[in-house]
Amino acid sequence: MFHIALFEPNIPQNTGNIIRLIANNGFFLHLIEPLGFDLTDKNLKRSGLDYHDLANTTVHKSYDAFLQQVNGSRVFAITTKGTRNYKNVNYQEGDVFLFGSETAGLPDYVRSGISLEQHLRIPMRPNNRSLNLSNSVAIVSYEAWSQFDFHDGE
Repeated sequence: MFHIALFEPNIPQNTGNIIRLIANNGFFLHLIEPLGFDLTDKNLKRSGLDYHDLANTTVHKSYDAFLQQVNGSRVFAITTKGTRNYKNVNYQEGDVFLFGSETAGLPDYVRSGISLEQHLRIPMRPNNRSLNLSNSVAIVSYEAWSQFDFHDGE
């Protein structure tokens, strides 16, 4: 299936929502430290409801450790600086969707290590800064999954 990676997420409620989401779509979640919250945070647990045990989640000590884990997979940077629409990609099983933190996005050094062809954006109205992180993950992940006719879903 696919992978969602959160680079240094800050808001536990967003990560909890994403945990619930990936428990329902079968994706794998990668959390890249440092996190802006503790994994025992009550807001993380509350927003993820009782889905934490159903989610495939890995915490990585660094971006480099994350890259070693997903070595060989295509990594797509989901960024407001992307020039390619997320809908205009033929996704492959094993693809990784990398999202930046809610406050800073993906830093230059992360984006520069990913081919510009793999910098994707979600369309928005002009002059708006960004979408909510968990909403962005939902939009992109369900597009990728839909290309596989929601395999293993009902």
